[in-house]
This record gives sequence, structure tokens and C-alpha cells, in this order.
Amino acid sequence: MSSEKKDIRALSKEELRDFFESIGDKPFRGNQVYEWLWNKGAHVFDDMTNISIETRNHLKNNFEINHIEVDSIQKSNDGTIKNGVKLHDGLIVESVLIPTKKRTTACVSSQVGCSLDCKFCATARLKRMRNLNPDEIFDQVMAIDKESKLYYKRPLSNIVFMGMGEPLMNYKNVLAAIDKITSEEGLGMSSKRITLSTSGVPKMIKKLADDGVKFNLAVSLHSAIQETREQIMPFAKSFTLSDLQESLEYWYAITKRKITYEYIVWNDINDKQEDVDALVQFCKYVPCKVNLIEYNPIDDGMFQYADNEAIENYIYYLEKNRIPVTVRRSRGKDIDAACGQLANKQ
Repeated sequence: MSSEKKDIRALSKEELRDFFESIGDKPFRGNQVYEWLWNKGAHVFDDMTNISIETRNHLKNNFEINHIEVDSIQKSNDGTIKNGVKLHDGLIVESVLIPTKKRTTACVSSQVGCSLDCKFCATARLKRMRNLNPDEIFDQVMAIDKESKLYYKRPLSNIVFMGMGEPLMNYKNVLAAIDKITSEEGLGMSSKRITLSTSGVPKMIKKLADDGVKFNLAVSLHSAIQETREQIMPFAKSFTLSDLQESLEYWYAITKRKITYEYIVWNDINDKQEDVDALVQFCKYVPCKVNLIEYNPIDDGMFQYADNEAIENYIYYLEKNRIPVTVRRSRGKDIDAACGQLANKQ
């Protein structure tokens, strides 16, 4: 592959039309190629069957398609599928298909490794190698959509940005990918079926609101006490709870959409009554719901999932204060595909 060739998916539809016009061809060829790339997910130019062989050869001489390859597939006893996704430069990320009776969810990655340092997460132990490009994020979704149709006889219904990486540290590319996913010229998926999960980057949460995004926002919270949160997620020293609170109030004032707080309860870390009370208070700032997430150990003795009594105590006080709460059981634990376990062990 020539290093001088440009990845064709870096071009907008207008730039593709301009390219064809510059070589004396009809501009509408650009529309055709764009549809093949984003609506039909073509990975090779020869798949573009309504374009002449001569034109396809011209494309091959000038461009390349740096598509992903599903390098490995692992299937869990509960039906979850984990993909080892090989990028054009040989780096690997992971994405997950999570099936339920009524829907299929794609959990996709946004970075190779992660920019942040959450102590309980396996991905955070990997050095951030680079951000994913919009097409690499898009390709993960396309691959899971195909798997959903193959194994579960239905198309993908939901997408969560909860895989490897902090999406708001790859802001531009993540939003560009979502734009392609939701566009009628792409996958035509509703923004309401997409959730972006962040560890909490206040400045970028405000930017999301300013940019008028239509997808859902989830925040990986895990403690509403600053000192405790810093122990769990050291980066929280820079992104404080007060700044996070302000950014979420700003988000809600503009979007009028509820926040989801993702929250793991650990033994002897955040399982006391003061932790519960702090969360209840934090939840009163903006309309929200709480997902209590089952923890998946990553061979670290520091973090042990709290006992049922502690979980029930959280549920009792949240419900008492009319804060919606659900307990999310982890899927794919037997193949290290559950929350916090994505670490490219293969």
C-alpha cells in the first residue's frame, strides 16, 4: 500500500464530487462512491459494482480504504460477542455485541488504550496509543450490525460509547462518527439510541451542549465525595465534582435531557452511608437516573464488589428520594468483555 495514497473516507461528499470533476468525470460519481463507503460499508473499490472498472482502477491508483478487520471473535455463554478489531496500522481495539431479548447493543471503543487513569479499569492500564478515526469507530458499528443480523436475525438497535478510551478526549472524531452513523446517507440510526459515556470532562460536556448533540449522556461517577472519587479515579483532581456538577447543570439547561450516572459500589471504598447520602444529594442537581453496575474484577485486590446489603441500601435511599435506579448485571464476564475488562489480552 502506497503511503502517498489518501484514505478516501477522509474526504467529504463535496470533496469526492470535486475529485471526479477534476479528472473530467461527472460529479455525481462522488455521490455514488460516498454511498458505497458510508451506507453500504464497502471496504474494497471492486465492491462498487455500479461504477465502471476504469473508474474503480482510477480510485485504486489515488486512494485507499483503511478499513478495520475483525481479527478475533469470542462468544460468551450468555450470547455476548467480543471482537478483537485490527486497525490499518496493526493496533488492536475491542468492541462488544450485547444481546437481550428485545435489542442488540454495540459497545464501541474510541481510543487505542485510554487517556485517563481509573484504577478499577483494565483499559486504563494500557497506554493511550492514539485516537480512533471516525471511520474506525463507524466500522466497529457496521461489523456488530452484521453480526447481529447473522447471529440474532435482527439489526443493531443501540450503541454505547463504553468501550476502550474516553470519548470526550477524542471529541471531534467521535462526533464525526456519530454524524455518519445517524445520517440517512450512513446507517440512519436514531440519536436517541446512542449513549456516550464519559468519566466526566466538564469543559467537553459543556461543548456537547453547545454543539446541540441529540444523543444521550452517561457519566461514570462512582463517588459523589471528592476525596473518594480521587482515590478511584485520580484524574478527578483536575476535573472536580463541583466543576462536573456545573457542567451537567449547563447540559440539562440547554438539552433538557436526563443524565445517567454509572456507579459501582466497592467493599470498604464507597459502601458507607455517607457515600449513599452524597450520591442522593448529587442526584438532586439535575434530573437523572442511576445505574448500579456489577463490578468485574481485573485481578486487583483493592477493588472488590460490595455485598448485597450495601447495594440494597443504595437502592432504598435512591428510591426513597424518587431517583430512578436500576442494577445492571454484567454480560460477557467469561470472555473479559464486561464493563472495565477490555484490555486486549489476546
